[in-house]
Amino acid sequence: MLDGCVPWPEDVAAKYRAAGYWRGEPLGMLLGRWAEQYGEREALVGADGCSRVTYRALDRWCDRLAAGFAARGIGAGERVLVQLPNTPEFVAVCFALFRLGALPVFALPAHRAAEVGHLLELSGAVAHILPGTGTGYDHVAAAVEARARRARPVQVFVAGEAPAVLPEGFTALADVDGDPVAPADVDAFRRGVFLLSGGTTALPKLIPRTHDDYAYQCRVTAGICGLDADSVYLAVLPAEFNFPFGCPGILGTLHAGGRVVFALSPQPEECFALIEREHVTFTSVIPTIVHLWLAAAAQGHGRDLGSLQLLQVGSAKLHEELAARIGPELGVRLQQVFGMAEGLLTFTRDDDPADVVLRTQGRPVSEADEIRVADPDGRPVPRGETGELLTRGPYTLRGYYRAPEHNARAFTEDGFYRSGDLVRLTADGQLVVEGRIKDVVIRGGDKVSATEVEGHLGAHPDVQQAAVVAMPDPVWGEKVCAYIVPAPGRPAPPMAALRRLLRARGLADYKLPDRVEVVDAFPLTGLNKVDKKALAADIAAKTAPTRPTTAGHGPTTDGDTAGGGGSAGGVTAAGGGREEAA
Repeated sequence: MLDGCVPWPEDVAAKYRAAGYWRGEPLGMLLGRWAEQYGEREALVGADGCSRVTYRALDRWCDRLAAGFAARGIGAGERVLVQLPNTPEFVAVCFALFRLGALPVFALPAHRAAEVGHLLELSGAVAHILPGTGTGYDHVAAAVEARARRARPVQVFVAGEAPAVLPEGFTALADVDGDPVAPADVDAFRRGVFLLSGGTTALPKLIPRTHDDYAYQCRVTAGICGLDADSVYLAVLPAEFNFPFGCPGILGTLHAGGRVVFALSPQPEECFALIEREHVTFTSVIPTIVHLWLAAAAQGHGRDLGSLQLLQVGSAKLHEELAARIGPELGVRLQQVFGMAEGLLTFTRDDDPADVVLRTQGRPVSEADEIRVADPDGRPVPRGETGELLTRGPYTLRGYYRAPEHNARAFTEDGFYRSGDLVRLTADGQLVVEGRIKDVVIRGGDKVSATEVEGHLGAHPDVQQAAVVAMPDPVWGEKVCAYIVPAPGRPAPPMAALRRLLRARGLADYKLPDRVEVVDAFPLTGLNKVDKKALAADIAAKTAPTRPTTAGHGPTTDGDTAGGGGSAGGVTAAGGGREEAA
């Protein structure tokens, strides 16, 4: 067991093996089996359509890559930071490392010096695999600068188009090659990959996942989605993200013998063209991307999306009004997904009633998933009431990597993970996500759920998307600030209209926005989630005491003219660029 990893108790591990959840199959071995089964079927397709790799060719490619890495001293148990865009090379690198018993440590292409340095230090990585030119950011130059500051330099491999002359210690990935050697004897119970925590308020934590538990996750989700050899998956989100990597995503599609198509951007003009060209049957996106795609559909995109059957939406709350538009406007079946790289996944199912698909995030994918909904003291709340989600199961971690102090807070004594998500269970066991414990505005002692208010604001026909953050206030402590993106071609509604809407929908006055900021687009994180940290910083700067402010009113006054609209000033949209989306 790798130092810094928290193991499952032996009796629990034995139970999961006996039940067949864990089969003792290392991830690197699975690709060889798939190559035998699916042979010359296409496995991977690059965004340009020119890079097409069959299962058998992918298997050979990974064998030679593994030999090349081994010749450069990378062996079992060592960590390698993998920071690549959505290309076939990403899959080949991961499986080459799996076969060596080395562990990929995922980093997003949008990560910069602070995140990369943190991940290299935390993981103890011996190598870093990064993109070459063409991403909109000079990763090589950044790595040279970082290397000069590090006491222990790592090997750097450059994928894609590499500069003609690479710095010392850098190698073009295309030159990593060797005659295949016998694969390492890998214990599937050991850690196989490090995923990233999804938090945006601090540097990411590392999530150790075993070969066994991740293979099980991919199998069970592929089964629920009904994947087969005719399935074509479009990888829109960054491939290092758990959602597209294995829910069922890339690995689940390969398990079923299907084809994975890579997109370099979530923009509808690129993705719709890929759907039409490659006859894509399903994909997974987040609500931010749904907004983009629905806007394109409303304006007439001219592409044939008839092959697309299933749209998975997860990673952030999908409000009912937005969910209801997906089927009629995009012509696809919606599957709501709630999950975390730490483990637990819940899906709606194909045979669920329409109201379940529109209003809930489904039920756990595994019969062995355990869920508690608890109050702040850890006591279970009655069915139907909101509380914190606690969970454990055959693919949910027992501890973050090298984080003993955080683990003491994040896990119960009996191994349940405290997710920080506020949820409730319906009478028939469906999960409904109500928000995050920390995603609240504490207004004069009253707690306002940002997620709740956002959902109601989105019901206004002139609002495409809304995000609510806390605005510092010397009297109330915090007030409610709503950022809105107007619907395409529509004027932004005045705050008075938004407040009337929220009152009509039954919200208490203390939940109404004290200020509204109108922006063309939201800043996004590397995972294309709304970057609320950037929005909160923007409104804090605008309302700082040294700058003029427009005061809001108390919680029981009308306040229909309180606050200001206008532009978000320093907030800029990060979405749409290849760098953030890849």
